[in-house]
Amino acid sequence: MIETTVSLEELTELVVKKLTEAGLNEEHAEVVADVLVHADLRGVSSHGVLRTEHYVKRLTNGGLNPDPQFSVKETGPCSAIFDGNDGMGHVISKEAMEYAIQLAEKNGIGMVAAINSSHCGALSYFVQQAADKNMIGMAMTHTDKIVVPFGGAKPYFGTNPIAFGFPAKENKPVILDMATSNVAFGKVLHAREAGHSIPADWGVDENGRPTTDADNVSALLPFAGPKGYGLAMVVDILSGILTGSAFGPHITAMYGDYNKKRHLGHFFCAINPKVFTDVTGFLTNMDQMINELHDITPAAGFDKVMVPGEPEQIRENTRRKEGIPVTDSVYQYLIQK
Repeated sequence: MIETTVSLEELTELVVKKLTEAGLNEEHAEVVADVLVHADLRGVSSHGVLRTEHYVKRLTNGGLNPDPQFSVKETGPCSAIFDGNDGMGHVISKEAMEYAIQLAEKNGIGMVAAINSSHCGALSYFVQQAADKNMIGMAMTHTDKIVVPFGGAKPYFGTNPIAFGFPAKENKPVILDMATSNVAFGKVLHAREAGHSIPADWGVDENGRPTTDADNVSALLPFAGPKGYGLAMVVDILSGILTGSAFGPHITAMYGDYNKKRHLGHFFCAINPKVFTDVTGFLTNMDQMINELHDITPAAGFDKVMVPGEPEQIRENTRRKEGIPVTDSVYQYLIQK
């Protein structure tokens, strides 16, 4: 696989240029680029700049609103519905989480359902928003069917990711961001792009049989069997059914039907620790937990015990200094006139 190392600044500029050329307003393009580059910085290339071409295709075919008018309806002291008017999910999600944070600042907890949205990228970005304000963040979203239910041979749910962010005083936040499938489908796409084989527990072919050929993946497997399947259902209930959006196999496909709006739902929550405990004590105890985990004797083959999100944070620190590796085909797409 041929890769090109690109600086954070250049990569951001290239993505913004592509999106604005496709008709997206510049302010929203900058947010989308920030979310995509955030994923690549952390090594989650499946949700990084390789998605740019897809968004451009949707923008130019009418499947995304390039200049949406957002609206918010508060439904209680701690709840609101954020209508994204079929704009870019990254922008919708950032603003919806910001609204949840504002509600939590006033009333302790903020829960915001986003509707009429689209693919929003890495959820770690949005829970980081809450953690940066010393709040606990939660985010989840659904997507079109690609994961077989436990015991099934055909897909019903999407990869349906869920993320949590927990702030600390001295340490960086604990960020847990995971798909309820064994992997995000973007990792299969990345393997296809790079020409790599994949582990047999990632996906199945059209007959429901495990495959190591990324090109033959018809559907993904839930992580930990019934556990991942159960969580995928929970995410779809909160992101889809609770928000009045489509769910399961009724969601418009991400790949194909590029002229159709997807009307996705997302669910965001911000929790202000002060409504339950002393904030300083909470942050200090988070540090204690993280430090105690670091001090545990590592198992054979491991250098140290790390907390969720820590490997990605280490990678981000390195890539901010040394540049971000991008597959050459993606880079060529970004620089082409």
